[in-house]
Amino acid sequence: SGTTGRPKGVMLTQANMVAHTRNAHDGWAFEPGDQCMVSMPLFHVGGSSYVLFPINDGVPSYMTRDPDGASLAGAILGGANRTFLVPAVLAQVLQAGPDAVKLFGALKTFTYGAAPMPPPLLRAAMEAWPDTDFIQVYGLTEVAGVATQLSPDDHRDAVASGHPERLVSAGRPIPEVTVKIVDPATLEELPTGEHGEIWMRTPQLFRGYLGKPEETAAVITEDGWFRTGDMGKVDADGFVFVQDRLKDMIITGGENVYSPEVERVLAEHPSVMEVAIIGVPDDSWGESVKAVVSLKPDTTATEEELIAFCQESLARFKCPRSVDIIELLPRNPTGKILKRELRRPYWDGRERNVN
Repeated sequence: SGTTGRPKGVMLTQANMVAHTRNAHDGWAFEPGDQCMVSMPLFHVGGSSYVLFPINDGVPSYMTRDPDGASLAGAILGGANRTFLVPAVLAQVLQAGPDAVKLFGALKTFTYGAAPMPPPLLRAAMEAWPDTDFIQVYGLTEVAGVATQLSPDDHRDAVASGHPERLVSAGRPIPEVTVKIVDPATLEELPTGEHGEIWMRTPQLFRGYLGKPEETAAVITEDGWFRTGDMGKVDADGFVFVQDRLKDMIITGGENVYSPEVERVLAEHPSVMEVAIIGVPDDSWGESVKAVVSLKPDTTATEEELIAFCQESLARFKCPRSVDIIELLPRNPTGKILKRELRRPYWDGRERNVN
């Protein structure tokens, strides 16, 4: 269910799932009369996890086949008041008009993940639904789902205490999950605040990839650490910042560019609905930064305008050199943007593998 190509068979045990249900339960303290709305496919941990939480607490789930407007509205009208959804759905609700916004105000808990949440979208959601608890989760199928969590209090404190940068963090590790940052080249642990690969150790960790012992050995160390393939850092307060997939990092003229940093800037443009940053071949620089955007209804923006907007906030080497404006960004069934599909036309026939 990921974004890097052919799905792997991730072998999770019952003990993994029980540990995850216990550890990731914070913020999901169900009360009498609560119902959980499950709108993610059950082959994805975003679906299976949020069935197990209510089962653990003896609370019913309202399951929808698809996260479309009619299905979600029907579930909420039927009493569902806690859910996990991808940010793209949240954007659609806010654009659907006041009736949809009012209806979604019935949600006590809105957990989001599986894709980055643009800061303007999150701020708009928190303003639209001030009584809703927002929870951001970051994790992987290999750890049965959630590994870190930005709690409702973390969301509110980020706004109230003048630390808005924490809204783009992935929160802090949940119980029984240990995170460290490692230099992917030297495999040495890095100090607080340094950028590197995110490694985890937890009883939630899978047993391996089905029928793929070599791939399993490449990501699980002999002493039980899992190499996530994600780049990030941990700050002095323990907040984890996920910056990019190791394979998605753009190297242009010897400089590293983390696509989420550029995406967050472009997402602040008033006409931009969604954005993906990719690296494309450049004979002089190795790669150059390209933005692929979709615009909000009834708005316009030019390539030159969007590039200039980035240059107001970013170093020149991080700014897109080109922009493609398309109607919709390609996604997989769980709502993640498929950057490999956006890169493919530019990398086909070249030695680099498109992931």
